Amino acid sequence: MIIMPVSVPQQIPEASPSKTANGVPDFANILNSAVSKISTTELKAEQVMENFLVGEVQDIHQVTIALQEAKLTMQLAVEVRNKVVEAYQEISRMQI
Repeated sequence: MIIMPVSVPQQIPEASPSKTANGVPDFANILNSAVSKISTTELKAEQVMENFLVGEVQDIHQVTIALQEAKLTMQLAVEVRNKVVEAYQEISRMQI
């Protein structure tokens, strides 16, 4: 994950999941794409907020929508991570 300073917003190119030989997307690429989308959403929210503070954006609704979108994207990622960890723990407790 790339962490950028707030004062220098940059766009991260979205990674499209590549497919393996049998046509199924690679898990690592899907995960990388999802993290990239989270980062892009957060950078967009920071950019809109910075534009509002500078005076380039007059509509507070745009700022609120961008911030809520970033918040919901992060909450979704955290919940997915929690479910994956929970599934791993359940599998590790299984008797063989």
